Amino acid sequence: MAGGTAFYFSNALSNFDIRYQLVTALAPADMPSVYDLRSKGIDVTVFPSAHTVFFENIYSENQDNRTQRVIRQADAFSASQLAEIKAAVFHLGPLLAGDIPLDLIRSLSEKGKVSLDAQGYLREVRGQNVFAIDWPWKQQALAYVHTLKVNEHEMAVLTGENDVHKSAKILAGWGVKEVVITLGSMGSVIYAEHTFHSIPAYVPTTSVVDATGCGDTYMAGYLYQRVKGASIREAGEFAAAMATLKIEGSGPFTGTLADVLALLASRKDKVKMP
Repeated sequence: MAGGTAFYFSNALSNFDIRYQLVTALAPADMPSVYDLRSKGIDVTVFPSAHTVFFENIYSENQDNRTQRVIRQADAFSASQLAEIKAAVFHLGPLLAGDIPLDLIRSLSEKGKVSLDAQGYLREVRGQNVFAIDWPWKQQALAYVHTLKVNEHEMAVLTGENDVHKSAKILAGWGVKEVVITLGSMGSVIYAEHTFHSIPAYVPTTSVVDATGCGDTYMAGYLYQRVKGASIREAGEFAAAMATLKIEGSGPFTGTLADVLALLASRKDKVKMP
């Protein structure tokens, strides 16, 4: 099935009142996935690639944990490709370390705020297997990043610290203005302007069905709310509610603003705090 940040983030915003454009790269044979997104009213710009990146995700019974293989890799983006793209916020979702180079991050930061999901920079493909690695030029890149999203494992690789609070301060010291650390079923922590915000995880009403794309869904909700002027706590709680609705079904989040607000109103007293 289609997946990745491009797929999950775009679907999550498809029913929301925001101007959004997806910039992606894929092989011509996979264009039907783009047609599907466009049919939902999503503005999509496509750059040609010899291959479309192809991941295999394998989950244990605990869906906070997964192993991965990479079957195919896509071509990297370049700063010249995105020279004419304008936005208030650029959210980058590299799936592999070579997808988005430093000069592209730098050039985008000169036009708007850069938001980054760091997961791709912490993956090395050997054969078809994915191994966790550190990001050699992380401090150079993070100097241009306004909002950074990592999970607890990625945080530890980047900073060498397992403590959420210590790690967040290190990342902020490298230049990140809003550090978003997701903790799976235990919620999330956001650090900004020397303040920590502990965001609850909302317990699913039904069973946990599909965790793939929850981080992308969370960030879609978070950035949507921040663009709309919400506080960091408000944005984090909204994002957590979106992720909960998404995990209850297979595939991407397809709900509405009303769905998220209804969950927030009904579940305030049934949360897990990080």
